[in-house]
Amino acid sequence: MPLPTNRIDLMFRNKHGLGRPVFIAYLTVGFPDLKTNLLLIREMEKRGVDLVELGVPFSDPIADGPTIQASSQAALERGTTFSDALRLARSVRETSSLPLVLMGYLNPFLARGNRLAGELEKAGIDGAIIPDLPPEEGRALRSALLSRGVYTIFLLAPTSPADRIATVARMGKGFIYYVSRAGVTGEKKDLAGGLAARVREIKKASELPVCVGFGVSSRRQVEEIGKIADGVIVGSALIRPFLEERTVKIGMRKVLSLLDTFL
Repeated sequence: MPLPTNRIDLMFRNKHGLGRPVFIAYLTVGFPDLKTNLLLIREMEKRGVDLVELGVPFSDPIADGPTIQASSQAALERGTTFSDALRLARSVRETSSLPLVLMGYLNPFLARGNRLAGELEKAGIDGAIIPDLPPEEGRALRSALLSRGVYTIFLLAPTSPADRIATVARMGKGFIYYVSRAGVTGEKKDLAGGLAARVREIKKASELPVCVGFGVSSRRQVEEIGKIADGVIVGSALIRPFLEERTVKIGMRKVLSLLDTFL
């Protein structure tokens, strides 16, 4: 029996030709708390966010900059677990078909054992982004997830050679996450040099949509990325207000205001 069409594919298909990039928002599960996560996702959908990345907090987030590291540490101190991420996804699924991607590091995924793929499917997860999983070493995990209709989404970076681009184009599903600059996540005033040329190179090698993340912090950057790529990913800019403001309520207000400027 064929698997149902993945919500990521449906989203890109429905957004094709609308004149703007797909907007992907990242949040850290459990930060500032799970209740706020759910409220925020519902507000994101109302405002036009196309896909949400649920970041699983981890103690050693090697690809994340200070903002996401701080949110991850705060979530861990609150006792947030991988199971909480699954519960959050199930709560979203009660009222929404918004595509959801679980983003996190390999160890918590492996700790679920053979039940991982079934758990992601039951929670309504559409894809998984695992920054420390090279595609060459992820064949078994990728196959297990795909058997349940869950995509494995791989990353490319400015340093990725042509053979790695070809490998990701062959093994990835859903979209390619292009890390726009070497280093870790975090807001930057300007886009990385050579971005357009790299995105063109990747799109020549793959039919998958290309979405650009790391360093995106303004509407101008979103519009610039929209001219060359299929989607834009924003994380740190949407997390920072919760770290800076005195109350969750004020932080939420500022995040929603930011979303309105982006969208």
